[in-house]
Amino acid sequence: MTNHPQAVVIGMMGAGKTRVGRETAQLMGLPFLDADVEIERQVGMSIPEYFERYGEPAFREVESDLIRRTVNGFDGIFSLGGGAPMTPAVRECLAEYIAEGGKVIYLMADPREAMERARRGGGRPMLNGDADERWQSLYQVRDPVFRDVANVMVHTYGLSPAQAARRMKDMIEERAVHVTGSGIDPYDVRIGERAMSHLPELLGEKAARVALIHTQPVQRHSDHARALLRQGGYEVVDIVVPDAEAGKTVDVANGVWQRLGEEGFTRSDAIVGVGGGAATDLAGFIAATWMRGVRYVNCPTSLLAMVDASTGGKTGINTPQGKNLVGSFYTPAGVLADVRTLASLPNDIFVEGLGEVAKSGFIMDEEILRILETHAAALRGFDGATFLESPLKDVVCELIERTVRVKVHHVSSDLKEQGLREFLNYGHTLGHAIEQIEHFRWRHGNAVAVGMVFAAELSNLLGHIDRDLVDYHRSLLGALGLPTSWGGGSWSDVLALMHRDKKARGNMLRFVVLDRIGHVIHLEDPPADVVEEAFRRIRP
Repeated sequence: MTNHPQAVVIGMMGAGKTRVGRETAQLMGLPFLDADVEIERQVGMSIPEYFERYGEPAFREVESDLIRRTVNGFDGIFSLGGGAPMTPAVRECLAEYIAEGGKVIYLMADPREAMERARRGGGRPMLNGDADERWQSLYQVRDPVFRDVANVMVHTYGLSPAQAARRMKDMIEERAVHVTGSGIDPYDVRIGERAMSHLPELLGEKAARVALIHTQPVQRHSDHARALLRQGGYEVVDIVVPDAEAGKTVDVANGVWQRLGEEGFTRSDAIVGVGGGAATDLAGFIAATWMRGVRYVNCPTSLLAMVDASTGGKTGINTPQGKNLVGSFYTPAGVLADVRTLASLPNDIFVEGLGEVAKSGFIMDEEILRILETHAAALRGFDGATFLESPLKDVVCELIERTVRVKVHHVSSDLKEQGLREFLNYGHTLGHAIEQIEHFRWRHGNAVAVGMVFAAELSNLLGHIDRDLVDYHRSLLGALGLPTSWGGGSWSDVLALMHRDKKARGNMLRFVVLDRIGHVIHLEDPPADVVEEAFRRIRP
């Protein structure tokens, strides 16, 4: 099996590729290679000497050959010379490396600092003459190419080498899920510490103004997003909306539209949503409807939002008649699941997100269920104060990645919920009814947990699954601290709301159930007395 570097570092001369790359490798316990040092070892002379004797074309040929060999046989951190990515053969090699899951990191230093370091360092044939002027002219040519070649940007402005190395380490350890498919503009879901720092690169250079839509409880995270946006040169319009489902109303949406109108937002401006699932749903709906669609990025701050609401392109608001009845299918430019935001979550809000995680395990990925079982006690006892320094962080990152992959599998071939995507609604038919009857005092993940037990009971009553699988639903969800029964509402109220559910067809009830773990089927209009009996079984 071929080894590949954990990361390949590119950047301008003086950006600190060698120093920061070496420190990152030490932090991660990995070997480090510098392409220029390896070339000098190979040719038996310094690079300036080689340039003088053989010229730049010969040097670039030696360089591209060494880079290809190293990228296909080295498993540490690999730093390239400043001009290497300008060679077509190197760009081709790096594109192949990225396609196989590699990370090409563009290390972006303050130009003044980089120029000074490059000048001080000496021994750079490309800076012969007026070094600062040459650096600037090279930067103008190289920067667009580097941005195009790299799939990760690391800004080191104002950071010490040790701080820059920690930032690079976070970026290397970050997980990414690529979302693509019919009717979808491709985008990535990035999962890890400091994922939010990708904001400027996702918004691009066209947008001048950004509406930052967020709720009050996530103020510290919206402050961080605002600082990143201003650093990136954007004018930021701050829009605070009510928390949770109270923020997903026509009145709130109308207030946001009015504000965008007053601020003169155009098609080239952008939206960033920071918060839980309700906030990202609203931000996406605003982005989809303003000027018939503007660019937007989701920054989910709860586990539920990271695994569910922020990914998949469904945006929407609630009406008095039901949840998410008004909305649009509209994909973001990217989703940034920065797990540092989870550290501010109370235990109960973290735990409710496990409902959607478990759902993804039941409908497709049994490994999710195994991880949940293994770590149930630690997940149930989640403590934000210790989360980022605990082994639980990597467990949660893996659960988020796997759950997002399940969602992407169902969404990529079915953006508009005609078939496969409906399977993501396992547990949701009753879950949505519970939320409605409880006036959204019940959290979504908790309602879905009860809804899954109901769906399992219904499937068992109709002979699709055995009793053991129903009991497994109850034991696993209970071990995670999720509810498995509900005592509110009457059967007639629940039945009326289930008839109004999006999955109903005309007056026919329609349910998503399992016939085994990892395999979902539709139930079309099952006998009313059986549905009522399944409901009776989830009563306390």
